[in-house]
Amino acid sequence: MDSSANQASRSARRAAARQARDTFPPMGIYVIRDRASSHLLLGASRNVHATLNRARFELRMGKHADPLLQAAWNRSGADGLAFEVLELVKEREDADFDYGGELKALEQIYRELQGLTR
Repeated sequence: MDSSANQASRSARRAAARQARDTFPPMGIYVIRDRASSHLLLGASRNVHATLNRARFELRMGKHADPLLQAAWNRSGADGLAFEVLELVKEREDADFDYGGELKALEQIYRELQGLTR
């Protein structure tokens, strides 16, 4: 690869990395539900997709913190669990917006809807 093509490739990688860094993360509420027993794990995350990916990884490794979900995974695999994003938080114009507070409030609403207590 000549130096001008190499430089263009490096510039493109830097631009892609900058765009990924500056993109608003998918914050929101998620649930992992055992299809057989209806047991669920509901939570809020500043990056729901990463959180669900981490949960899948932990379940595959047999290391998930929720023993009922781990048992469901061990019994039925990925098909036995539903991984869902319930709601995403929209990016606000206000730089001082409290996304953490918004996530807590949404999580509480969904807990009440599901009949869960914390």
